[in-house]
Amino acid sequence: MNSIQPSNSDTPENSQTGQVKIMASLFSSKLISTLFQDERLNFTPNKRLAYYLAIKDKIDFIYNTTALEGNPLTYPEVQTLLEGITVGGHKISDEQQVLNQNKALNLLLKMIERGEFEISRSVVCALNHKVSYEEALTWGVFRTGQVNIGGSEYKPPKADDLDQIFENGVKEITQIKNPIIRAVCYFLFGAINQFFWDGNKRTSRLVMNGVFISSGYPILNIKAKDRLEFNKVMLGFYDRMELSPALNYLIEYYIKQNNDFLLSPVAERI
Repeated sequence: MNSIQPSNSDTPENSQTGQVKIMASLFSSKLISTLFQDERLNFTPNKRLAYYLAIKDKIDFIYNTTALEGNPLTYPEVQTLLEGITVGGHKISDEQQVLNQNKALNLLLKMIERGEFEISRSVVCALNHKVSYEEALTWGVFRTGQVNIGGSEYKPPKADDLDQIFENGVKEITQIKNPIIRAVCYFLFGAINQFFWDGNKRTSRLVMNGVFISSGYPILNIKAKDRLEFNKVMLGFYDRMELSPALNYLIEYYIKQNNDFLLSPVAERI
């Protein structure tokens, strides 16, 4: 597939100048829809099945999501904690992160069930409020200062630019017709812009999966065992500001993972 990256005229030494224009060109719906066409992405939607699988795999999703953030709780410990039983030998903050993710996922599922989910600032902020509760400087509102991304020289946009970047980006992304491409693009959009003080990938992952489930598609659940590979892909995305490699990686991951889901005995019983 061809490469999608911002024009060199918009990226002087990767400075923050012109970040609004940079993000607009990076997430151009017309360009993305033209370059990313793959017959394998034409799943037959099944909202009932998608919702059922999301609930069925809830603990696994929470475990993998927090493990990708470096949380040391094992799968059995996450399961025990979510059953309301205290797990010893871990920091309170590690347990809080798991509980927060559970509350955020419950909120997402409730939004979908009620037909209230959409890619909007109010929805994204509501999810981040659950994700980052008592973890960050503030939660549920856009950051008001500068942040960095560990291991990367990339500098996220200035806080003053976030409102315009979000508005422009959501307008572009919601015009992408294919739900798989639309969902993955939002994840990358939220991750690279770092709209919040903390919990950006976790929040963006929830929004991404909200698009999947509400469109009748299974979720994307990056596994903890793939953490190193996933982190390398994301760092490359940040440093080079090139959308194609990260988008290709996540789409291929999704196809491989969910072909298995759709052919499973669970799918046949629905």
